[in-house]
Amino acid sequence: MIVVHHLNDSRSQRVLWLLEELGLEYEVKPYQREPTMMAPASLGAVHPLGKSPVITDGDRTLAESGAILEYLVETYDKGRFVPAAGTPERLRYTYFMHYAEGSLMPILVMKLIFSRIPSQVPALMRPVARMISAGADRVRLDPQLAMHLAFLEGELADREWFAGGAFSAADVQMSFPLEAAAARAGLAPRLPKLSAFLDRIHARPAYKRAIERGGPYALLK
Repeated sequence: MIVVHHLNDSRSQRVLWLLEELGLEYEVKPYQREPTMMAPASLGAVHPLGKSPVITDGDRTLAESGAILEYLVETYDKGRFVPAAGTPERLRYTYFMHYAEGSLMPILVMKLIFSRIPSQVPALMRPVARMISAGADRVRLDPQLAMHLAFLEGELADREWFAGGAFSAADVQMSFPLEAAAARAGLAPRLPKLSAFLDRIHARPAYKRAIERGGPYALLK
């Protein structure tokens, strides 16, 4: 039995979604974030880094959402959610499986960190901290995010899914950073293709079942 060590409002929601798409039986072991928004120390008993997502499948323990998704499709898929080897679709699939966390998420994480700096410093320093945070957003992070979102909008200009014409695990991998971007900055109406992508994934029955299993998903509020 696959066990998903599921942290609320985290990347592990993607794992639940792919498991539902695959039609696999699994158990959810829930964990709640600390008031600091960090993962609880109890996750360290599952994996040394104490992060989520983590799954156990028999005697195997796997961390990192991209590695988990690839393991699931390689082990349990029947060719539905990964394009055939040697095709242009497979190249795009591989690219977006890595791009989501390697290129897009770091920008969103930095925006989150800078947004929290003013509340973490003494009151007298907060005006300066707010100026630093706003400056980092204006000069560096917001232009970078805008460039990436424009790139992704173009990638969906002539196809519905990131790898090509068919839904794949790359779309599952891309969902979290795009939902985070939509929650923080909004996408519609300036990015209609990305907004439509989110609408399509939210309408999938497996996605809805994953939300039911994983609990309320604050990124969607």
